[in-house]
Amino acid sequence: MASDPLPSPVVLVLASGRGERFAASGGSVHKLSALLRGVPVLEHTLAAVRESGLPWHLEDAGHPGMGDSIAAAVRATATAPGWLVLPADLPLVRPETLRGMVGALYGCAVAVPVHRGERGHPVAFSALCLPGLLALAGEQGAASVVREQAQQGRLRLVEVHDEGTVTDVDTVQDLARAEQILAGRLTSP
Repeated sequence: MASDPLPSPVVLVLASGRGERFAASGGSVHKLSALLRGVPVLEHTLAAVRESGLPWHLEDAGHPGMGDSIAAAVRATATAPGWLVLPADLPLVRPETLRGMVGALYGCAVAVPVHRGERGHPVAFSALCLPGLLALAGEQGAASVVREQAQQGRLRLVEVHDEGTVTDVDTVQDLARAEQILAGRLTSP
């Protein structure tokens, strides 16, 4: 009799933000509804998550800050062995990067993707981080949990070859840049 595979960390897609910078830059719709090659930004992100094959949770209830969103999403999936925190405005993240971050989490408490020297998302957290993630509130996200785990030597920086980990859509200009990157991917051999 084959044993069931170990459960995977859950991808937490955070879609609770107000998108104020996008509107201030001239956006006429919420940034997650803005079209990127004819498809809403959020749908690009969700497509990558679905293609990764990992379990996932969409946190789209209105929350006052990133910390509150993360805490709510972790609370909804508290029995998971870990979490990949993925802001929904990262439409170019690749499914293989999501799977790779799960693998990078083994043997540490937090794994952070780094693309060309820039830290990005998804940040992966093991179940050791549950209390800290549940305690988050406000605008700061999970930086305090990452710092705490780094101080204890349980942080891993993971070099990735995926510009999608650092290409978020906060402004109309960011959307245009994402459009160029995606067009380049589609024409590359």
